[in-house]
Amino acid sequence: MHHQNEVHSENETVIEFREPRLYKVLLLNDDYSSMDFVIKVLMQIFHHSYEKSMDIMIKVHEQGKGLCGVYTYEVAETKVAHVRKMAKEAKFPLRAVMEEE
Repeated sequence: MHHQNEVHSENETVIEFREPRLYKVLLLNDDYSSMDFVIKVLMQIFHHSYEKSMDIMIKVHEQGKGLCGVYTYEVAETKVAHVRKMAKEAKFPLRAVMEEE
C-alpha cells in the first residue's frame, strides 16, 4: 500500500512541473484577403519582419495555411482574437486558428 502512495506523489510532481502546453497559430487561406493585408497582420500582430511575413503569406496562399508562431494558450488565444478583429475592421474574411503543438 505504501508503495502506491510513492508512485502517486511522483505523478503529482510530474504534473506540477510540466511545461505549459504550446499552441501553433495558423493563418488560413481565403480568396478575398489581399496579400498586403496578410503581410500587415503578420507584421503587426505576430511581429515578423517584412521578409518573414512574405514567406508566411506565400505558404498560406500555396498550402492553404501558414504558421505564424507558437505560443502559450493565452497568448495564442489573444493573437487569434486580434486577427479576427483586424480582419473584421478591414472587411476581410482572414482567419487564424490555434492547434496544440
